[in-house]
Order: sequence, then C-alpha cells, then structure tokens
Amino acid sequence: MSAGEGGWRRTSVLGFVVRGIVTLRKGLLPSAAVLFGSRSFSDGGAAVAGVVAAIILANLAIAWLGWRHFRYRLGAEDISVESGVFSRAARSVPYERIQDVSLEQALVPRLFGMVEVRVETGAGGQDELKIAYVSAAEGEALREAVRIRRDNAVVASEAEAEEAPGRLLFSMDPRRLLTFGLFEFSLVVFGVLAGVAQQLDFLLPFDIWNGEAWRGRLAGPGDWLAHLGFAAQIAGVALALLVLGLVGLASGIARTVLRDWNFRLEETPRGLRRQRGLLTRTDVVMPLHRVQALDLSTGIIRRRFGWHALSVVSLARDSTSASHVVVPFGTMEEIAAVVDCTGFSLPGPDTRWHRPSARHRLDRALLGVVPCAIGGVALAAAGLFLPAVGIGLLGAALALRQHYLWLHDRHALDMRQILVRRGWLAPHCAIASRVKIQSVEIRQGPLARGRGYADVVFGIAGGTLAMHGIPQSEAHRVRAAVLDSIARVDFSRLPR
Repeated sequence: MSAGEGGWRRTSVLGFVVRGIVTLRKGLLPSAAVLFGSRSFSDGGAAVAGVVAAIILANLAIAWLGWRHFRYRLGAEDISVESGVFSRAARSVPYERIQDVSLEQALVPRLFGMVEVRVETGAGGQDELKIAYVSAAEGEALREAVRIRRDNAVVASEAEAEEAPGRLLFSMDPRRLLTFGLFEFSLVVFGVLAGVAQQLDFLLPFDIWNGEAWRGRLAGPGDWLAHLGFAAQIAGVALALLVLGLVGLASGIARTVLRDWNFRLEETPRGLRRQRGLLTRTDVVMPLHRVQALDLSTGIIRRRFGWHALSVVSLARDSTSASHVVVPFGTMEEIAAVVDCTGFSLPGPDTRWHRPSARHRLDRALLGVVPCAIGGVALAAAGLFLPAVGIGLLGAALALRQHYLWLHDRHALDMRQILVRRGWLAPHCAIASRVKIQSVEIRQGPLARGRGYADVVFGIAGGTLAMHGIPQSEAHRVRAAVLDSIARVDFSRLPR
C-alpha cells in the first residue's frame, strides 16, 4: 500500500477479506448454540438460518471496521500502529529496541498470498506489534525497511532493498522429516479427543468416564471376550497397545510435518534465516550478533542413532520460547557447520570438563532418601509391607539418579566460552559466550553454605545458564574469570 497523509499506511484490501474469513470462526460457537437450541429446525428453519447469517455478517462487519481503522507508519525513529474503532490505541516501538521482524503465514492468509508481520522487542516473549495482513512482497519490503532503520544503514532506495540470497546450511527432505516424526512419538491426540468428549458428552449414548457403564457393556455384548481364554485376552491387550503405539507414531509424524515441512536454514548477510511450516509458514531471521548461546540436545533413543538438535538463544523470541530451533534433527557434522557460522565452538577432545561437588549430589540424594525411609518404616510398622517396599524402591531410585547425574553432569570454562552439560539419558549441552554474559551470581542456601558448594547463575539476554553445586572456591574463580573477560571488551565497537 502507498503511504497516505503523514506517511500512514493501511494494510492490503485483500487482507480485509482474509481477516473476515479468519474471524468467521468466532461465529461458529454462537451458530452451533442457535442450532442446538432450536427444538425443530424444520419449523423455524428460516429464523435459525437468519440468526446464523446475522452472526456471520456481524463478524464480517467487525473485520471491516477493524481493517478500516487500522494503520501503521514507518517514522524517522520508530514504527507506529494505530487501531481500534470506539477506543483508539496508539503504539510505537523505537527502532533501537527492535530485535527482529518476522513473517508468518497461517493457512488462510497463505491461500491468498498474505502474511502477518511481527515486530519483536524480546520483552517478556510478547510480540510488541503485529501488522496483518499484507502481501508477501510488501511484508518482505516492510521487514527490510525496518531493519535498515534499525541498523542505521544507508541505501539509495528502500523499494530496491531485497533480501540477499542466502547460502543453504541445513534442510530436511520428506524422508528426513518422516524419520524425525518417528522419534516424535506423541499421544496428544488422545488428550484432544478426551477434551472433545468431555465438552460434547451430551451427544454420547452414555458417560464414557463411568467405569460401571463400561463393565456393564463388557458383561453384556462384550461377554464373549471373557470366554476366549487367557491367551486371547493377552492378545487383545497386545493389539490395543499396538494400536496405541501406531496412533502415537501417526500423531508425532503429523505434528512434525505440520511444524517443519520444507525446513530451510540459510546463512544471509542479515543472519540465519529459517523457514518452515506446512499450514502456517514462518520466516524468521536471527542476526548472528544477537545470538547469546547455543543449546545442543538429543533424546533417549535418537542419540543411539546419531541424531541431535541445535537451538540458538536469541534476544528475539520464537513463539513463547527464547530458543530458535535451527537444526531440529541432524547429524553432528551438519550441526558443526551451523555452529561455525555462529562464531561459537563445539566442545572438543581437549575440553577440560569438571564435575559438580560430590557433596551437592549426596545432599540431594539424602533429601530424597530420608523422607522415603521414614515413610517406609512407618508403613512397615503399620503392617503395610508392600507399600513399604514400594517407597523403599523409590528412595533407592532417587539416590541412584543423583549418582548418575554426578557422573554425567559436567561444566567447563575456556578462554571464550562457558559450557554446561546436563543429563544422562537425554543430555543437553549449553554453550554461552563469556563476553555476552549480562550478570554472574553466586547462590547459596543454608545447606550449601555449610557444605561448601554453590550455584553460579549466568544472566543471558533471553534466558539463564547455571553451574549447579560446584565447590565454593571454584565458583568464585569462575565468576572472577567471566567478569574479567567482560571488562576487557569495548562494547561500543561491537556490531549492534
């Protein structure tokens, strides 16, 4: 859209149509209530249809009014948005506070070639400004214009500023996506169906949450199951578990395909550009100088096959998380190529890893074992030997867990980075730059002070990183080393 008086612009007229279609879902619930509330649709069919049409038209009218009274402007120092029909709201964000400008395409806008522009400041994980909906070309031009103003760059014409072609770093073809989905086992579909059944239980022939009703039905028409013998019942249970597993695999594959379809990660002059999504297509650029840390992770099973994931912790937010997934399912060789572009380094064979204090893990184990021991003795004294054995096994499991965490948790400090590795079955390795640390804090509770260990918590813009339970003397050395690294840097010379 061309700029109007004072540089104000409206979104695309076609965007109003998209907004109207999207807001139609707000009329689904009232329409359903009218239909179910009508005793006889044949008697009052015209009236019911009229009410439903009125609800739909009302939503379309609201969408039109919202579009008519929405405008935005790119000023000299900030981007501004005004919205509202009866109660006007005006919001402005200075360019210097903008962390990123991302483009998102949900299903309906994507069908019309429209995008939603999101201006992020990294404040509390909320998108400060949303401009919906504009054409894909206008969204790209708007994003580039905001970045140029933010970075104080000078170009001859903003209309000619285009996103430079990037170098492909990582992508996932359908075969890789299918393999990834097999490791994303999920039973969330059962939770969704249970929620739907809970809300629409008045349409069901009986209460599905009533155990007596199920036993009655099995005793009646389902009584044949009891006559098939024990082996047949075991086979039935196995078949049910197989179906459950297949549904879980299908749910994982579906969720992965919807989220990561046509996943592409490119290195551009502006930073790492990530595109993904089937129904909702997202296009996010993460400036490299705003990357605060890396998170390398894997799963219990996938690590046996050599699959890992890489996320970057950025000042901008990815939905409700500070981490942007840049390699969701890749080999270490593929991840290493991405890490090289960020300026970080993966831990190598010469990395000097250190364990946390043994006293820390011993104290954590005792805090879990002692209550279990007291509870087990009390249950045994009351003659409840089986529950006493169960709580005793729980205490043993808690102690064993702390032992394995002590064996596998590590931390390291080199000349440039802080490294923290946690977990045994599904390990995570966090890597942060020493000069990008915002704060260093030593935390000690009464027990830690008496036992001589502490937690070192590093403040990172967009998250936190901590070394837990390290010896107190080592904690002070780590803090002094990191603060010394920060003091040696002239931050005025770093890229903005």
